[in-house]
Amino acid sequence: MLHKTINGIIAVMLTPFSESGAVDYDSLSRLVDWYIANGVDVLFAVCQSSEMFYLSREERVAISRFVVERAAGRVTVVSSGHVAESREDQLAELTAIAGTEPAAVVLITNRIDPDNRGEAAFRENLDWLLSRLPADLALGLYECPAPYRRLLADGELALCAGTGRFVLFKDVCCDLARIERRLRIVEGSPLSLVNANGTIALEAIKTGSKGYSGVFTNIHPDLYAWMYRKWRAHPDLAEELSAFLAVSSVSELMGYPAIAKLYLQKLGVIDTIKCRAIDYDIRERFWWGGEPILDKIRAGSDHFRNRISKL
Repeated sequence: MLHKTINGIIAVMLTPFSESGAVDYDSLSRLVDWYIANGVDVLFAVCQSSEMFYLSREERVAISRFVVERAAGRVTVVSSGHVAESREDQLAELTAIAGTEPAAVVLITNRIDPDNRGEAAFRENLDWLLSRLPADLALGLYECPAPYRRLLADGELALCAGTGRFVLFKDVCCDLARIERRLRIVEGSPLSLVNANGTIALEAIKTGSKGYSGVFTNIHPDLYAWMYRKWRAHPDLAEELSAFLAVSSVSELMGYPAIAKLYLQKLGVIDTIKCRAIDYDIRERFWWGGEPILDKIRAGSDHFRNRISKL
């Protein structure tokens, strides 16, 4: 299990809710199928895009189990749900997520150092967790921006890679030079570095990122999948596509994850745009551009799909 390769297009999954606010498993089932039909390699369940900080532990575990079972035999699933403050609560929630049998359990870097006390605290807390989690449990790392963005220092990344227990690192440094340096640090270890920044997706792939795992895997994952797999064969089209994807990704600022749910609702994948993380109506707040921009993104995506189909 520890040597399983986890890379490619890693979709950061949404959690659909009913209008009453309950998890909508019918929509979640369709959503899993949509990701897979659109070329993702890995489903990242119970992550920030899943609104994991707004889910109970029971909901996090149930969602992880549902996604693992729904995707079984089709794509890899990794799960996090790592939100607690105390080490004891973290151990309990990570153990519960591990019990749903994802390919890896993803640790959130800011939870390993919740008070942002620095490298010594990070190492102490990581050692504490690793000594208590099963030795054969494959692990991941994610520099989740909430509740604060805790980037790994080079020494911390080297420490994690050197354990041989980490197989995935979702990188959110958004810095190509740093990504290149980090790739050298993890070289030879089981750890795959995957960039999460949409504006540098192609450049990071060229540098050596083992795929892409940003929020717009909820809009056009198939286009990221084509770019990741075919950029060498079609470099000019890949550059054009990269520019379109980068500009499209700016619409994340219009109330994500609700805006991604609105897009998927328009496609008929999920029933509502209900969120727990967004407490306002994005249609009202972004009346000047939200829905028209989504329509333009859909038209642009179809334009590139048409060009790709003719290659």
